[in-house]
Amino acid sequence: MFNKQEQKNVAEMSNSSNTISKGTTVNGNIETFGNIRVEGKINGNVTTKSKASLGQSCEMKGDLLALNAVIEGNIKGTVEVAELLILKPTAVIDGDIITNKFIVEEGAKFNGGCKMGASAKKIELNGDRSERKPLIKA
Repeated sequence: MFNKQEQKNVAEMSNSSNTISKGTTVNGNIETFGNIRVEGKINGNVTTKSKASLGQSCEMKGDLLALNAVIEGNIKGTVEVAELLILKPTAVIDGDIITNKFIVEEGAKFNGGCKMGASAKKIELNGDRSERKPLIKA
């Protein structure tokens, strides 16, 4: 399936970290193999094969798809997490949640449906998607 060089490249990409700082606004979708931390604003979807951390100052309008996620800020959109989703006390989600495991700390809020206990899912990245297709496959 993958040769040793390809496996090394994938491992290096998934160890990378990306930061959207407070005061920064991104208009468009973000896809990454590595971790992403967001303190700024995003108008678009975020997809990561690793962990997404959305800080208290984060404001996101779009869907989040991640392996794991910790949310402290505001999201208007669907949140899909293949493994563990943690909502901190300052989190506000307006949209549906789909996750395998879910921790909601006191004070966190979400308005929408919640589907839990799904088996591990594969997250696909494709920057040239011409039409919106499901990113998680069972």
